[in-house]
Amino acid sequence: MATAAKKNSVKPLARQDENGIPPKRLEVLKTYKIYIGGKFPRTESGRYYKAINKDGGVLANLCLSSRKDFRDAVIASRTAFGDWSTRAAFNRGQVLYRIAEMLESRKAQFIHELILQDIPASAAETEVLLSIDRLIYYAGWCDKFQQIFSTVNPVASSHFNFSVPEPTGVVSIIAPEENSLLGLVSAMSAAIAGGNTCIILASYSKPLCAVSLAEVLNSSDVPGGVVNVLTGKASDLIPYFADHMDVNAIVICDRGADVTRLVQEKAAINLKRVTIYDQINWLSDDGQSPYFIMDLQEVKTTWHPIENIGGSAPGY
Repeated sequence: MATAAKKNSVKPLARQDENGIPPKRLEVLKTYKIYIGGKFPRTESGRYYKAINKDGGVLANLCLSSRKDFRDAVIASRTAFGDWSTRAAFNRGQVLYRIAEMLESRKAQFIHELILQDIPASAAETEVLLSIDRLIYYAGWCDKFQQIFSTVNPVASSHFNFSVPEPTGVVSIIAPEENSLLGLVSAMSAAIAGGNTCIILASYSKPLCAVSLAEVLNSSDVPGGVVNVLTGKASDLIPYFADHMDVNAIVICDRGADVTRLVQEKAAINLKRVTIYDQINWLSDDGQSPYFIMDLQEVKTTWHPIENIGGSAPGY
């Protein structure tokens, strides 16, 4: 009985002082991992940096991705490319629409993260809503752009001649520093709508939404490896994004003339296609177009003989 009484006399931990003020506590900062092959590994380098707002407040811990992380992402992208590129275009549209649905259900979180990164509330809401709309826009183009950009070519022989766009392959994307969600979503959506797979380097100064978007992708129907997201310093990673021999194309957004020149020089090693978006207003209608899909397509031309039935000459 004495033991029971002693136990009952133990006072619970105080949640507030005599003035009703709760005690100070250490905030548990989220550690945002990278996203490779449908999983969230820690960076191979073991290095991290702190995301900080304009007032010096620490927002989260972010991975400083390494060359090894990028290589792992390329392997995941190449592995996923075979399945993703051969899926029905309608199915790719369904997947992009599903991403939009999941982002819509978490839009309050993304607005909050943009505000934490010094974006005004009204601008943050606009960017998140446009990101959702942009996913739906490209979902609608998945099964239509080939009809628009394919051709039947006139030839002076007894053949049909068709030109059809096909995905380029593995694409590395350097997302813009500003419009860190909308710019990333715009470049990513155009790439995967056309059947490509991609590795994305998120904004260094405003990275929170990029990794949260990876969580959305993971809970959507996007196969592992179709989209991979890395965080870290552009100066450390851009050379690898540009010169890796198993990357077929690179998209670079708003990074300045010096970075663009470096990318072009290194991409020449394996004749990588370089697409530069340095004058795009992602918040306007200029930030979306089926031509962005075509920037990452190769045009395949096929010749097919016309059967000459009954010996009559083909009509032209």
